[in-house]
Amino acid sequence: MIREHDVDMELLLRQALKNGGDFSEIYMESTTGTTIISEGRRIERYMETRESGIGLRVVVGDRQAYAYTNDPRSVYDLADTVASAIKGEVYQNDIALKARPSRVFSRVIKRPGDVSSQEKIAKISQAEQKSWGMDGSVVQVRIMYADQVKQVLIANSMGFIARDTRDSILFYVQGVVSRDGIIETGYEPVGGSRGIELLDEVVPEEIAARAIGRALTAVSARKAPAGLMPVVLSSEAGGTMVHEAIGHGLEADLAGEGLSVYSNRMGEKVASESITVVDDATIEGARGSFGYDDEATPSQRTVLVENGILKGYMTDLITSSKYGFTQTGNGRRQSYRHRPIPRMTNTMIEPGTMNPDDIVKKVSKGIFVKKMGGGQVNTVNGDFVFEISEGYLIENGQISEPIRGATLIGNGPRILSSIRDVGNDLGFGIGTCGKDGQGVPVSDAQPTLLIPEITIGGKIQED
Repeated sequence: MIREHDVDMELLLRQALKNGGDFSEIYMESTTGTTIISEGRRIERYMETRESGIGLRVVVGDRQAYAYTNDPRSVYDLADTVASAIKGEVYQNDIALKARPSRVFSRVIKRPGDVSSQEKIAKISQAEQKSWGMDGSVVQVRIMYADQVKQVLIANSMGFIARDTRDSILFYVQGVVSRDGIIETGYEPVGGSRGIELLDEVVPEEIAARAIGRALTAVSARKAPAGLMPVVLSSEAGGTMVHEAIGHGLEADLAGEGLSVYSNRMGEKVASESITVVDDATIEGARGSFGYDDEATPSQRTVLVENGILKGYMTDLITSSKYGFTQTGNGRRQSYRHRPIPRMTNTMIEPGTMNPDDIVKKVSKGIFVKKMGGGQVNTVNGDFVFEISEGYLIENGQISEPIRGATLIGNGPRILSSIRDVGNDLGFGIGTCGKDGQGVPVSDAQPTLLIPEITIGGKIQED
């Protein structure tokens, strides 16, 4: 176990810069948590974890050397490792660390560490009983409970040290339904930077009912029509659209290297006037929130697109310096084993003014998306494909029968430029975002949106 008092941080930072460099950085973390997985009506895994480690980085321009360890005896060897990989101008500044003030954006009433394992397992049992009891066509149920507390310390040679406590809880139900040769899956997660009281606010039975109910709806639904048509994205759909269609493209490493359709477009119109996109790591209790990012930069609310105009990118220290972008506090890493890179936090399209019901009424024939599934995007050209996990036909301004097997196929900038009708509601989705082999907790959100025309992948209509 590596502890803060075991490390002379100023000495370690200086030692790492003995062969030069622009700055050096220490990232130290200590993590405790519990993961419980139930499958096949039994607990398949119960795991309590406790881990600590330290990473050390030296940066010269846009080059960096990074090393890490979880062995207290080898902490000072890290400095020799990273210093040997870097040659730069002699670092002549003094290093005197000053603590940055505490900033807390988690919302915890009941810490999971104060709750017995029996109570946590009971939460799973409640969801399990509800899931299997909903219908005889349920053939598989997987339930996961996970909690974690991560204590983070970041210090660097620029003279500051920051500490952050990151609480998280995640609970999901995934069910498989089989009927008449058709197999469908339903999935419902809840989570955030919260305590276990979240599962008193959104009870496990309700989570199970949503997941299994989604699969049951799909298994009896008609195949989705295919072709160009209007689509209403519900605020309940989750923020897959904002996350994939524009969010990744506004991460500064991709944008700066010309690997984004939004590269070199600062100040240009990239969406309709109805669209404003923000990334905000300061939302209390949200899954992607924190006090300081993994480079000790204070978290903030960043306006990325304002009334259709591109205003900024999400940056870490290296990309903000290299490309001259504003520093936004989006340097994130999965753990002490990883270097920081620009990542989203809580990313959303802001609400508009329209009543969601009035948006649906504008559509004579189209698709209503209640829940999005996974998606893929090509950040270079903006093309995307998203799954619809729960969708319905819209006929004469009314939501009608359910559909299955549908996908949305389009291009981010073109779709966002076509949206004029934006609801006054806002719904959040949660997930773990993967990039460069790292996963970090995020959330995304959107209001109800009307896409006037988009390609639906599904059953080809016959004449």
